[in-house]
Amino acid sequence: MAEIIDGKLVSQHIRDEVAEGVERLKRETGVTAGLAAVLVGDDPASEIYVRNKRKACTEVGMYSEELRLPGETTEEELLSLVDKLNGDENIHGILVQLPLPSQISETKILRAVSPLKDVDGFHPYNVGLLVEGKPRFISCTPHGIIKMLDFYKIGIEGKEAVVVGRSNIVGKPVSLLLLHRHATVTICHSRTKPLDEVTRRADILVAAIGRADFITAGMVKEGAVVIDVGINRNKDGKLTGDVDFEGVSKKASYITPVPGGVGPMTIAMLLWNTLESARNFASS
Repeated sequence: MAEIIDGKLVSQHIRDEVAEGVERLKRETGVTAGLAAVLVGDDPASEIYVRNKRKACTEVGMYSEELRLPGETTEEELLSLVDKLNGDENIHGILVQLPLPSQISETKILRAVSPLKDVDGFHPYNVGLLVEGKPRFISCTPHGIIKMLDFYKIGIEGKEAVVVGRSNIVGKPVSLLLLHRHATVTICHSRTKPLDEVTRRADILVAAIGRADFITAGMVKEGAVVIDVGINRNKDGKLTGDVDFEGVSKKASYITPVPGGVGPMTIAMLLWNTLESARNFASS
């Protein structure tokens, strides 16, 4: 039976470390790390996520602003707000909550955020630094995955890693992070044939495809480390990941649950990036 990788436990260690860093930065420089979250419209999932981020900022002693805009906000109005936040000395991280209403280009908005305050790690400049292996800000979920592997002392170097999913938010950046740590990396997607033959080679398998219980025990190598990034609802309405946890946990050596696995790490790493940004501004 696999050992559970407890994302709540690891994320609390990260938050404790961030809280110490926030207090030390304030004491030594007078700078309070600040995060601004922009929410356009009233998407229920986004509402919960932003609320959790505000609560997390409070817990670690960060300054936070929550800016809510109506769903009919124009692209120009949102660009103007982002530009204002770019110049705000009290704000070191800017988060524009996705998805945005259809009249607004997500690409244009994300590129308008200053790379120096892009704590989500989505700006092309920061993505380029990650490709070079000299990252400023790393996308929060992929960074959290690496932190979990390190916390549990799971070696990466020399391992064969397979990532199922090629999104810009998870699949591509986590593949780069694993590559930088000297894993041999294969990226799979909907056109990979035959997928199960590729996944069975993995010492470390990351599932980020967005399909409930898609990865079954027959697709997993005995003793593999399985990281489940998916958040789905199955036919019974139950929250589940991309991995058939019951079946795969009997075969893997380590596995992340859903919920309580990768999810808590995302906000923890957002706080981490915001502190790093505040440190950068304080020293410039």
